[in-house]
Amino acid sequence: MALHIIDRRLAGKNKSVGNRERFLRRYKAQIAEAVRRAVSKRDIRHIEQAENITIPKKDIGEPVFHHGTGGIRDTVHPGNTEHVRGDRIARPQGGAGGAGSQASDSGEGEDDFTFTLSRDEFMQLFFEDLALPRLLRTHLGDTPLFRTRRAGYSRDGTPHNLAVLCTMRGALGRRMALTKAPQRELQVLQQQLDELLTQDDGTSEAVAELQQRIAALQARVGKVAFLDPIDLRFRNRIKVPVPSSQAVMFCVMDVSGSMDEARKDLAKRFFILLYLFLTRHYEKIDIVFIRHHTQAAEVSEDDFFHSTESGGTVVSSALVLLDQIMRARYSSQDWNIYVAQASDGDNFTNDSGNCRSLLEERILPLVRYFAYVQVAQEEQNLWQEYTQLAPRFPQFAMRKVSEPGEIYPVLRDLFKKEGVSA
Repeated sequence: MALHIIDRRLAGKNKSVGNRERFLRRYKAQIAEAVRRAVSKRDIRHIEQAENITIPKKDIGEPVFHHGTGGIRDTVHPGNTEHVRGDRIARPQGGAGGAGSQASDSGEGEDDFTFTLSRDEFMQLFFEDLALPRLLRTHLGDTPLFRTRRAGYSRDGTPHNLAVLCTMRGALGRRMALTKAPQRELQVLQQQLDELLTQDDGTSEAVAELQQRIAALQARVGKVAFLDPIDLRFRNRIKVPVPSSQAVMFCVMDVSGSMDEARKDLAKRFFILLYLFLTRHYEKIDIVFIRHHTQAAEVSEDDFFHSTESGGTVVSSALVLLDQIMRARYSSQDWNIYVAQASDGDNFTNDSGNCRSLLEERILPLVRYFAYVQVAQEEQNLWQEYTQLAPRFPQFAMRKVSEPGEIYPVLRDLFKKEGVSA
């Protein structure tokens, strides 16, 4: 039987996985803060890359034991050519020495500890405390969902499911059970043989008989296999039905002429982070991309993030399309519906009231959560209309973003886990 060994450790060869995971757990707060700082400096193309994280040495200092003041101690200083017994040695200026530090104009300094977070570790810390708010279990009709779960051990299975420890424990028990009695009998016969040999030259029939019995028992013990097919145990996994949630996220982005390149970049950054968060944390989720200027259209993921177009601004066209898709394909009884909208707030003057009416009457009563992000600081007519909805609908939230460094904090604020402070 061929034996295949697969290294499934998170780290690569020649790395201490246990020590690394222990370090990440111990200094989780400092590492998470370093991750947040790193995100604000990245461009869109490098969001998912690994990162070199630097932690100040003072934050990872270990407790040490040292001698306290007082007491009498005899100390030998090698290479002394200046002092004799009884001399008083002045205390060094600037405190005790002996430890190196980096250059500093204030007389003090500490080296920072730098290490590399892998891509998966970086993204895990990046989205750790985010979740879709108000997520409820929904009915899936006749489509059952199953999840595999450990269910003890089985005598049959595939090689990669072999439970080595359990198998070797069973083999050891079998060998002990089959050889314990012969081993005891061997000890008795060996003692009898030793006693006869002290009185005999080893040529008597009694000695020959004992030697034959000992050889037979040793052969019997030797035939017990070290590992037998009956010892094999495999990890057993069964499929169990699990409650499931269906969720759909509508991403609505303004690409009109008032959205210059800087504002479009902010909106794209927000949606990229949202997209990465959704795809990494939820297995069953649909994402619908809608772009709009004077007209709205459902587009693919690639067109949503990379297509270039502009025009006037009629925000209600996107909300009308959203309402049509939601009612045609995503029933609120079967789906958790979420909407994220990004715009600079500029809209056709008579259209902002229509947007508020659409949200109030058609959309907000059916959605679990609606997040509006304005990529401009000035409060324009759309922001003023939306402000009237916030006090009446707890599932409606709105925030402003004006710089790339503000996107991640806003995303965390909008999609933080329930019961977790921002």
